[in-house]
Amino acid sequence: MPTSSSPERSSSIPLLDELVGVSEKFTFKGDPASLMRDLLVTGAMTLRSPTGVIAANARLLLGTAAALKAAAERAVGSSSSGGPIAVPPRDKRFSDPAFQENPAYFLLAQQYLLFGQLIDELLDIANVKGSREAKARFAADFILNALAPTNALLGNPAAIRKAFDTGGKSVARGLRNVVHDVRHNGGWPSQVDSSGFEVGVNVASTEGSVVYRSDLIEVMQYSPQTPQTYAVPLLFCPPWINKYYIMDLAPGRSLIEWAIQHGHTCFAISYRNPDKSMSDIGFRDYLFQGPLDAVRVVRDITGAPSVNTLSVCLGGTLTAMGLAHNAARGDESINSATFLNTHTDFTQQGQLEVFTDEAAIAQLEKQMRSKGFLDSSNMARTFSTLRANDLIFQYVANNWLMGNKPPSFDLLAWNDDSTRMPARMHSEYLRSCYLHNEFARGVFEIDGDRLDPGLVDIDTYVLAAVDDHIVPWTSGYKTTQLLGGKSRFVLSSSGHIAGIVNPPHPKAKHWVNDVLPADPLQWKADALSVDSTWWEDWITWIGARGGELVAAPQQLGNKNYPPIERAPGSYVRG
Repeated sequence: MPTSSSPERSSSIPLLDELVGVSEKFTFKGDPASLMRDLLVTGAMTLRSPTGVIAANARLLLGTAAALKAAAERAVGSSSSGGPIAVPPRDKRFSDPAFQENPAYFLLAQQYLLFGQLIDELLDIANVKGSREAKARFAADFILNALAPTNALLGNPAAIRKAFDTGGKSVARGLRNVVHDVRHNGGWPSQVDSSGFEVGVNVASTEGSVVYRSDLIEVMQYSPQTPQTYAVPLLFCPPWINKYYIMDLAPGRSLIEWAIQHGHTCFAISYRNPDKSMSDIGFRDYLFQGPLDAVRVVRDITGAPSVNTLSVCLGGTLTAMGLAHNAARGDESINSATFLNTHTDFTQQGQLEVFTDEAAIAQLEKQMRSKGFLDSSNMARTFSTLRANDLIFQYVANNWLMGNKPPSFDLLAWNDDSTRMPARMHSEYLRSCYLHNEFARGVFEIDGDRLDPGLVDIDTYVLAAVDDHIVPWTSGYKTTQLLGGKSRFVLSSSGHIAGIVNPPHPKAKHWVNDVLPADPLQWKADALSVDSTWWEDWITWIGARGGELVAAPQQLGNKNYPPIERAPGSYVRG
């Protein structure tokens, strides 16, 4: 398979080979994944097929002529022609009526869409494969999104109308927003107004206490809300790449609160936000000092022989490895495991694959070496580029062109409260999982022992989200085939985060199917659609694995682990 370091070449065209070679030597500051270099090389490769390039440009000219004809018809009061290219149904940028009714704006949108079609055709003509193709298409899409007319004042009819309606005040407010973002947000448009959210007050506010603190984690125990609770406690394991309270967002939108209200004695891990002193903390440390240490503490406090776990994203990857480690040693301290939007097999990496090849990881390691960690803004902006229209350019239009404040929304406030990554751990994680897929291949080692995921023999609940762009649902499904034991797979609506924060509401939806074929698409084809949140399905499943009902705990912690401070603790504020 061709890679970024070994492009496709045609020795019969020496000049082309030389042009590709020159393109490969280009480097762009601020582009550690070499996206622009691969786009340049791919552009050079289109010259292998001059007839294809000519044909693609001819189609652009024909489309332009048709667009001009349709715009002219609109100018004289006729709109019978829909134009040569349709706006994609999910593209909100051209939803303003002016893009259909106003001839100039109609033509502007048509030309933009036709140009995007040309770029797609040229990328097809280049016929590059592997990571080079993924990076070139990603870079091209990002540039096209940035060049959308709706990102400029004159090309955005809604912004123009607002400027007239406010006597230009919206433009002045937009300029102030630009200045603020340049000074305080690295020049990126702010995604959220977080001023209305305070950790421990209206987010991460479920009542409880920190009962254990190490150099890496805090463990919180939550106060019961029912007279009886299940005998088997429930431990929530977050991703270390985010603050834990995605699982305890706002009242009524908290998965932890939901579990407590249904009779579970709940605990949660909160990871310390790393600084330079933690640069040498590795992946093994996060496994043994993270979920496995927390399970030990929970068992000590409750006296329960085993614990149910619920893990999110990377937290699930870590828990799965912990399960394999325990299975190899006959350790039965984990009774069941729930995985939410989790990779355990990294064969299908989703859009993040453009940032996780050898060259990109090496550049990232170079960046981390000086600081000892990966800065939180670096990671947050990487994730934003994966959905650039929704997470970047939507706010260019809203904040900068229309002069609005960014929205005030708990999910976005949590997303903005990101964490740093220790250099060693992040490097080991990217190489072991994304680059070499060691766990799924059965070659991941802990203390010299290879972990066999097939040895895991407990019940698992595996959730994926149909629109997840970070963990494609078909990849999340692979956990059911990788681990031993009995699995239940459920597919939620929405994306990576909204698929998790999915309390009961009228539009909630999920799919279920008790049969687990090897092919996830076959699973989906035979699945039953259910008009309710997956929370309802899971609470029944986890209740069946909670053991008998006993009197709810009268106090939090015990003599070995007395309460230290009220939840949400100190680490979440770091």
